Amino acid sequence: MCFRTCVALLLLVATACATTQPPESRSPRLANLQRAAALPWRDEGRCVVREASRPWSEVVEQCFPALDTRRVRFRDVEQRCPVATADAASLQMVVGVCLLTQPEIVVGAVVVIGAVAVAVAIADELEAYELRHAYPDEDAPRTRPLARQPVAEHSPEPQGSASGRDWFPPPGTPSSLGPRDRGPECIPRRVPPKGGNSLHNTCADNIPRNAFRGANVLVNGKAFDALQPATRTLWEVKTDNFDAYSEALQEIVLRKQAAELTRERDIAQACGYSFAVGVRSVAHMEALRSQVDGLTVVVMDWC
Repeated sequence: MCFRTCVALLLLVATACATTQPPESRSPRLANLQRAAALPWRDEGRCVVREASRPWSEVVEQCFPALDTRRVRFRDVEQRCPVATADAASLQMVVGVCLLTQPEIVVGAVVVIGAVAVAVAIADELEAYELRHAYPDEDAPRTRPLARQPVAEHSPEPQGSASGRDWFPPPGTPSSLGPRDRGPECIPRRVPPKGGNSLHNTCADNIPRNAFRGANVLVNGKAFDALQPATRTLWEVKTDNFDAYSEALQEIVLRKQAAELTRERDIAQACGYSFAVGVRSVAHMEALRSQVDGLTVVVMDWC
């Protein structure tokens, strides 16, 4: 109710707030992410990453509830945002949104208390942006797969690891070469998710430090479910209710998934990426590991 009231009040003061937008940059999304990186967020910046392709004013309006207002002071020193009526709970949001959406924020109008570490989701998205735009002249994804190359099998994930987030490719293997050394097919590109399965999308989006939340990542002609840039790990997610399957059905599923995952791992490794698979049960994890030597499989305890 408070949020709806604030939106209504924002409409009333819209004419008082400056409407001139800054000159269009080459990438408004990047500009929005960089602008948001200077602010403290309670949701690790997830809202900003989700909304960053919108105009900055809309990003602020949508994500203001996630802003850590305990660490921000808003002072309308030039009276740019007059408010006729507003209750105490709504006033801060109305003035805060108005000030943050100004083309040029007046010195002292928005004061952040203490040092601000860039929110995790925003930092990951900025890192992913750099990867995606390493070849700025490539406007369209190249979908021709690379020729299969000999790759060294990495060692299995240590037993007991639930997330795989600490695994790094062994130095000196083909997996340690970056995508820039492989060609434009290996540069990760955001593509629409295959969709249709909310559980699958939730599990993929919440992979720790996934830089492609809300999308798939196209690499070497294959749309993977997620990418962790820090460890250069591409992910596939399997949400089968494996434990409930009959023994015969489990065997059929395993044969199919083993062939698919082996091919997908080869595609990822040909571009210098590691590859991991997320499943929902220990039984499914162990079964896949028994079918594909050296396959990194983890139980997704985040979904």
